[in-house]
Amino acid sequence: MQRYADKPAFRSFGQTLSYADVDRLSRDFAAWLQSHGVQRGDRVAVMTPNILAFPVAMLGIIRAGAVQVNVNPLYTPRELEHQLKDASCETIVIFNGSTPTLAEIVKNTPVRRIVTAGLALAASSPLPSPPVDARLDNVVHMSEALGQGADLPFTPVQLGASDLLFLQYTGGTTGLSKGAALSHGNLLANVAQFKAFMPSALREGEEVVVTAIPLYHIFALMVNYISYFSVGADNWLVANPRDMDGFVETLRQARPTIFTGVNTLFAGLTMHPKTKEVDWSRLSLVAGGGAAIIPTVSERWKAITGQFIREGYGLSETSPILSLNPAAVTEFSGTTGLPMPSSDVKLLDDSDREVGVGEAGEICVKGPHVMTGYWNKPEANAAAFTADGYFRTGDVGVFDERGFLKIVDRKKDMIIVSGFNVYPNEVEAVASACPGVAECACVGVPDEKTGEAVKLYVVKVPDAALTDAEVLDVCRRDLAGYKVPKLVKFVDALPKSTVGKILRRELRDA
Repeated sequence: MQRYADKPAFRSFGQTLSYADVDRLSRDFAAWLQSHGVQRGDRVAVMTPNILAFPVAMLGIIRAGAVQVNVNPLYTPRELEHQLKDASCETIVIFNGSTPTLAEIVKNTPVRRIVTAGLALAASSPLPSPPVDARLDNVVHMSEALGQGADLPFTPVQLGASDLLFLQYTGGTTGLSKGAALSHGNLLANVAQFKAFMPSALREGEEVVVTAIPLYHIFALMVNYISYFSVGADNWLVANPRDMDGFVETLRQARPTIFTGVNTLFAGLTMHPKTKEVDWSRLSLVAGGGAAIIPTVSERWKAITGQFIREGYGLSETSPILSLNPAAVTEFSGTTGLPMPSSDVKLLDDSDREVGVGEAGEICVKGPHVMTGYWNKPEANAAAFTADGYFRTGDVGVFDERGFLKIVDRKKDMIIVSGFNVYPNEVEAVASACPGVAECACVGVPDEKTGEAVKLYVVKVPDAALTDAEVLDVCRRDLAGYKVPKLVKFVDALPKSTVGKILRRELRDA
């Protein structure tokens, strides 16, 4: 913050904070937290979209020595209550628009202090923000907390690599979500790994980043925020990427050098007519993660921007980057690239034996970026690590002869047809290449003859005259018979998480 004091750090809704502004405001917020009894190791929840309050709150929480609990602002009351209770949060920084959710359950949680945030940091801003739910008390607006903190003393807190930085709650696909306990050392390690791996994409004082994936998600938090903040990047925050017109206008103004996203985000942009009007000439790194990047999406993206999507892989538990396609790769590889330096990855079969090159096994990893464990979950931790300390990702992968890692699928998403394994990613990649398919997802459904059958859900490109027979013809051409969908259903939209991952679980339950 001192090195890049005069440079713009964050932009949002026409407002800009310099690195000096972020330094001053985060110090003031840390002072306010300390004056209200927040101590080293206390958990503070942050529940906002990508607005200026997020980076200011985060650095204030860090400076006070506390642990940030990242919360999805679209959570339901049940999900929010679980997380606040599980992490024992007494303080929450929350977007005004999410306060009705908190009001429903706040009496069941340890929360005692509520800091509200609008689209702007200043309460007097003309930017329209939703009202704060009237049922809440002990509420202070972020601008008030910062104003009070400016007049309060701040005591720096000594922190080490083993101190906790984030509780990053995982999706909870198998029940209640668990908090991956990530230390300062975990994040510092992953930033160092990323810088060593992609030095050409982290030029000091030169990068311009557009952040549309949510900062409460570990991908944007570590890559877009922490890594690029450390090299003085100019970061344009997108609060609502579903507003595609506004999103594309931000891209047009920013002319980014770095852009990250998930497959659904890239797919949506390629279908927007004005994406072609953006000046993409400065773009040097496009990184995709969170879910598999479909080859046809990368092709459409490259046709518009000149850059292919460089796919990576990671998890909340690995801070998150586990593997990435290196700079030497000059076209879409269909793999997630090479493991990070100082990251030891092995693939294990169901008997915990290491598999050979070209064979599928569960991806297990050991390294300085791997979490310390799940918060207060000793039984889950025992199951999550091998006897020799490798974290079990639950993902199935294959190493090719070059050492590149290909994700075959989640263990639980695998479909078994007549004893044969069918991996949804493969079927979806083939079906997506059919003209007229905007996106698709497949799941296993019960079948009397084969145990399970493949059911494919398809969203059409607008005005496409597409039939299920045409989709099946493409699948039969490129897939073994047992992998070809038995059922095709056209839908208007696929269920997705707020990060843009397709929720196959909801399709299975439909």
